[in-house]
Amino acid sequence: MSIHLAITRRVRPGLEVEFERAIRDFFRTSFGHGTQGVHLLSPLPGSGSREYGILRSFANEEERLAFYQSPAFRSWEEQVRTMTEGEPLQRRLHGFEAWFRASPPPPRWKMAAVTYVGVYFVTLPLMLTLNPLLTGWPLPLANATFNLVVVPLLTWGVMPVLTQVARPWLQRTLT
Repeated sequence: MSIHLAITRRVRPGLEVEFERAIRDFFRTSFGHGTQGVHLLSPLPGSGSREYGILRSFANEEERLAFYQSPAFRSWEEQVRTMTEGEPLQRRLHGFEAWFRASPPPPRWKMAAVTYVGVYFVTLPLMLTLNPLLTGWPLPLANATFNLVVVPLLTWGVMPVLTQVARPWLQRTLT
């Protein structure tokens, strides 16, 4: 299962251009070290923010560990330490935020269409199997129980597979 990370780094004042150059150079060389994809999110011009976001994807946990232990990453980390403040903040992306990660993100109507397909194919069999068991339950409790099954199936089962299958369509743009 792919692993998607969001990393935030705060750049020291006046070093933004140097940091962007260093990170773009590192992006070009980091694909030989287990990275499946990487995107830089720069602060909005005029926002005054110095926080940069990095979205990085790996095929699995072993690739992630190998990347962060690699000499290439350690060398880059040492290089940018003087350009940044504090330690980078890193978190794994899950659910919708990971399903539709892309730069630029797909149009909302495409994300809605893929979500609709996922919900349809999860709820149809559940309505046939789970609803008879919930007959006679108070509606709020039956609905809560039904959704307690739907959400995990979507989050960890159907949507990761569906978005992977639909990725070429999600990322295709009209010309």
